[in-house]
This record gives sequence, structure tokens and C-alpha cells, in this order.
Amino acid sequence: MADVLDNPIWFALTTRHESLALSQGDARRYPKEVSPFAALCEPTPAAFSDLQVLVRPEERAALFTAAPLDVPRAWRVEQSRWIEQMICEVLHAGQALQALPLSAADVPEMLALTAATEPGPFLPRTIELGRYFGIRSDDGRLAAMAGERLRLSRFTEISAVCTHPDFRGRGYAKALVTMLAAKIMSEGRMPFLHVNPDNGAKVVYEKIGFRIRTRIRLTVISPAWEHGEQNPVEAKLS
Repeated sequence: MADVLDNPIWFALTTRHESLALSQGDARRYPKEVSPFAALCEPTPAAFSDLQVLVRPEERAALFTAAPLDVPRAWRVEQSRWIEQMICEVLHAGQALQALPLSAADVPEMLALTAATEPGPFLPRTIELGRYFGIRSDDGRLAAMAGERLRLSRFTEISAVCTHPDFRGRGYAKALVTMLAAKIMSEGRMPFLHVNPDNGAKVVYEKIGFRIRTRIRLTVISPAWEHGEQNPVEAKLS
């Protein structure tokens, strides 16, 4: 079953995140206020055409795939690079810290923290993807946070792991990831995450018990047709 992690966005949007999915044929995507992630059942020309119906000219779609994509000319490739996918099968004991559940009321602070630390895309409705937890400083500031992003039948991704620069070096990120991984595993699912190959946080994740499963290709695309023009797929259907 681990091969579903080769196309994790698709299997999230067709299982535990199905209620969030915007769908057209062999393409799925999240609402733009939730996440820029989109997926294809298979990277065929027909599936890319399906995705065109879902993506507006000013939007970008980010895809995770096991291999580089052959992107049709109707799309512009904004970014294409390898990232590493890590899974945790055996969790190592970690430091226990008090982490508080975060809610919609905390979103302005969460947006400010992620803007300052850039752990990956975090948008006004990203909190709908799963559970998020934070650590607050003595003066009440949101010092660190982490949460769940892609949720598949047997796997849950940990994401948005970040610590404000004023509070780094205290083990907050390690404690949050350990806590989330333990919760996920207690529910019979396997935690996984994605990390840039040169990100020093990878060492922390390895100490928690994560190991590299494979490389995943991150491809960010946008429609090649200009803003104000009619989507060529919609034009064909009208």
C-alpha cells in the first residue's frame, strides 16, 4: 500500500479529503484558499486537459509525482525539483512539551508565523486539512506550530513545522512532530512528511524515527493562456 505515497495528493483527495476535492475527470485539486495542491490519476494529456477546467489563469497548481512530468504546452512550468519523502515506522521517545490545539481563531497568528518562517504554503483555510498544534511563549505569542496536511486512508502527512526565530533552539519543532507522529500512529496510520534535501531539519526528523522512503518530484504549473482569455478547454466545451 505504500505505493499510494507515489501520488499522495491524488489518494488524499480521493479518500479522507474527498469532501474538499474539486474534481474534473481524472484531475483533482483543493480549493485555492485551502492549498495549491492538485493531482492527476495518471499524467496523461487527457488528465492535464481535465485539470485545465479546474485552474484559473492567475492560479498555480502544485503536483507531487514519482517521476518528472511531461507537461503539455498548454501549461507553463513554474518550478520543478526533487524533494524527499520520509516515513516513520518506529517512533523514538521524545521530549514532552505542552502543545495547544489551534483553531480558526488562531489562523491570523498562524499565517503570520508561516509568512515569517516559510515552511511551505499555508493559506486562510489550510487549517481545514487536519489537526494543528502550537506552543505559546510566556507572553502569549505563537512560538511554534505543526499540523497535518495530506490525509490518506493509511497515512497522514505532517507539515507546517515551524518555529519563530526568537524561539529556535528549544526543541519545539522536534516535540511537536513527535507528538503528532504519536497521535497518528495511535490511530493505526503511518506518519510521513516531505523535506527539501538540503534542509537541516531532516536530521531532527531522523532522530524522531523518520527515514527517507523515496524522492518525490514537486512540479508547479500554471495555465499558459493569458489572463482574460477564455480557457481553451471551456471554449471547446461551450
